[in-house]
Amino acid sequence: QIIWISETARLVRDPEGQPLYYEGLVSDITARKATEEALRQRNQELAAALEELKATQNELIQAEKMVALGQLVAGVAHEVNTPLGAIQSSVGTISKYLDQTLTQLPDLVRSLSPAQEEQFLALLNRSIGSTQPLSGREERRLRRSLQQILKQAGVDRPETTAETLVVMGIRGDLDPFLPVLQGSAAATLLEIAYKLSGLYRSTQTIQMAVDRASKVVFALKSYARFDPSGEPIRAQLIDGIQTVLTLYHNQIKRGIEVETQFSEDLPPVLCYPDELNQVWTNLIHNSIQAMEGRGMLQISAQSQGEGIEIQITDSGKGIPREIQQRIFDPFFTTKPVGEGSGLGLHISKSIVDKHGGTLNCQSQPGQTTFILWLPLQIPVREAQQHSAPAVDPTLAEPQ
Repeated sequence: QIIWISETARLVRDPEGQPLYYEGLVSDITARKATEEALRQRNQELAAALEELKATQNELIQAEKMVALGQLVAGVAHEVNTPLGAIQSSVGTISKYLDQTLTQLPDLVRSLSPAQEEQFLALLNRSIGSTQPLSGREERRLRRSLQQILKQAGVDRPETTAETLVVMGIRGDLDPFLPVLQGSAAATLLEIAYKLSGLYRSTQTIQMAVDRASKVVFALKSYARFDPSGEPIRAQLIDGIQTVLTLYHNQIKRGIEVETQFSEDLPPVLCYPDELNQVWTNLIHNSIQAMEGRGMLQISAQSQGEGIEIQITDSGKGIPREIQQRIFDPFFTTKPVGEGSGLGLHISKSIVDKHGGTLNCQSQPGQTTFILWLPLQIPVREAQQHSAPAVDPTLAEPQ
């Protein structure tokens, strides 16, 4: 079969300069090429997923959720582009480090004694096993500590070596590695160990990026899903809330701290999940606007009687007492003309009413809480009396 190789060679001459022979190294890099191809294909799949997201957006232009989705598109695109960029960068690092280390590794292995080889592998394993990230202050403290240890041990260039060890995630006792770091080939050994551990870190970055992109794609698909049957189904309310939080992650991460308190073993609710997603979108978006992008967002869910109670609390400026009784009225809004129709909260309450639940608000300066209660089973009379509202996703700002 045809395989990929990496070849290095040099010409050896006699004392008179006449060519004697060639010597070199041929390495089978077929597996590496297969890995690169798999990564490339995965990158293409993620790029295709991004295109699918854009196509989904276009399909929803005529749908009832378009306004809310339009407010999320920029953040969603960013949330997918970010892991794509991480993958692209990591693939480049992997390719570069493989090219550099594969040619050096055979000579390195031959030059090490059994004891040095054991120390080198221990250093590499310590680096690979380090997963807990450090804060900037902790890194500076660790760097100073390692510099002192290396300087006392007589290691050349202790500042540079300490910097490399910190990046590699080396912490704790350095005694097992000092013989390797003190030798004449210490710089080369450390460089190769750094690159090999960098390969591992790059694969971890790719895995996290793929997981993040997949989560965003799944969230958007869940949000955009529509059940044409019009029949209620049993669903976990928390899933819908988490979906909306995922889609708003780009806006939330800039200055909003999210705290969730979800009781374990909450039973599924017979509901219309697509419509409830609109409720979570309206309430969470209103909270983000009320806090002007900075503050604390608290969401809790717990069993309450024959249903489930959801509370969404923000640390915004609050709703003036004189208008609190009007926030659920249709077309009531404090937004400037052209920025909202004032139907968001009205439609949210209509959806909750359709489920036989309640939606109330408690507000004071610095804290606003929307309290939503849904029964586990939609009452028969509610199912008969209410038809699905034409969900206009325009979000009403409650302030």
